[in-house]
Amino acid sequence: MDIILLGPPGAGKGTQAARLQTNRGMIQLSTGDMLRDAVAKGTPVGIKAKAVMAAGELVSDAIVSALIGERLDSATEGAIFDGFPRTAHQAEALELLLADRDRKLDHVIELVVDEEALVDRITGRFTCACCGASYHDHFHLPKIEGTCDVCGSHEFKRRPDDNEATVRTRMAEYRAKTAPILPFYEEKGLVRRVDGMASVDEVATAIDTILDTSQ
Repeated sequence: MDIILLGPPGAGKGTQAARLQTNRGMIQLSTGDMLRDAVAKGTPVGIKAKAVMAAGELVSDAIVSALIGERLDSATEGAIFDGFPRTAHQAEALELLLADRDRKLDHVIELVVDEEALVDRITGRFTCACCGASYHDHFHLPKIEGTCDVCGSHEFKRRPDDNEATVRTRMAEYRAKTAPILPFYEEKGLVRRVDGMASVDEVATAIDTILDTSQ
């Protein structure tokens, strides 16, 4: 089962991908992580990518495709594509990569979110500076104000990019990046949409239903 999982930052895409990896043995192919890993390990593709990035240039589709091709062979239970494809040309390249391995894309699943609610979700979150326990201004405050429920610490922190302006910029970037590929997959009848504002368990159940009914 090979799928593309779409969703803006904060939609819960990473959480759902982690569940699919744990429960189904699928592998998340995140191009950003894969490039960093290949460069760090000095693989043939990583060496090429490092030279391109050192020159201040964008890594070509050919290099990214080669990187994905390397990892696809180990994704025997299925792959979750993250960050690729972002253009119709890349979508076509992915089809060729899969076809060369007698595989095909099964679904493009988009976690649909409400922008205003997502802004509230992200800008309100904070964590314990000591143990990393997660909290939220509106949905999950510490039981005792100023004291972590888990470790008792009194220090908390927020990510510097968890602010309204940054979140809205991310949303705009997401729309710009997904717009080119959605029509490509809509025509093939592969796009499925899930309410990304539902609970983590509800979203996971919806995704499982899509995957199970297609087998």
